[in-house]
Amino acid sequence: MAKIVLLPTRAFGAEPGVPDVAALAAWVTEHRGIAADLHTYKLEQSLAPQVAAGISRPCAGGLFYRDRIRASLCGLSDTLVTDEISVETAQLQDDAGQIVAQKKGAWCAIPAPHEIGITDGYYHDDDEWNDALAGACRMVMRAMRDRGVGGHVLICEKINEAEISLLSRENVFFFPTVPDKESLRILMEQQRRVATGKKMLDTVFDLANEYDLHQLIVMDPDEEAIRLALSHLDPDQVMAGGYCTDACDTYWGKLVEKAVYRK
Repeated sequence: MAKIVLLPTRAFGAEPGVPDVAALAAWVTEHRGIAADLHTYKLEQSLAPQVAAGISRPCAGGLFYRDRIRASLCGLSDTLVTDEISVETAQLQDDAGQIVAQKKGAWCAIPAPHEIGITDGYYHDDDEWNDALAGACRMVMRAMRDRGVGGHVLICEKINEAEISLLSRENVFFFPTVPDKESLRILMEQQRRVATGKKMLDTVFDLANEYDLHQLIVMDPDEEAIRLALSHLDPDQVMAGGYCTDACDTYWGKLVEKAVYRK
């Protein structure tokens, strides 16, 4: 009889919806005495279902966190950069403390720098602009890691080559939500871990002939996708991944159920 083996699971954040007024008011009442707002609520709600489902590598946050990051940046007039960018870290560290209180060592997903939604009205030079954005992102991540967050997922639609060159490291994971071959190529030049859905697996394996691939996270896998991944990689190099944008109260449990293979 075939033995069923569970794959480890990894989260890349979530996008909780805005609660109704009554639910938010009840939540605020429960959190009386601590600094809590809608961003705090969404951080908690992004992580709690993962913890309950037993996700191996949970990750709070998501693209929704861009508003908090923008609010922490100094040197802006609305979304236009008008001076040297700096970061006020107090609220970021409070958020990190809340994440760690839910799950020690959990990661946090934030938008990649070009997804934060700010424009240059000060540097007027692509290299200086990229350096400034990457520097601000480093300050954001360092402030949160100082409070115990394990690392950061940088969410983007497509990979920005300058950003991954400036920011790629062990505790930073670039996660393109709709990768094409060129984005995956740029990614794999710098990052030895890749997360992608089953439609792009063959592309990843083609690129693995040129670049080292140490770990593959198959997003929302089915049995066929897992079998394909394991035909190219050892079991300890494969994980099941998730990024929830809807019905997160049930999504993570279903991911754990699908993260199996028969040995």
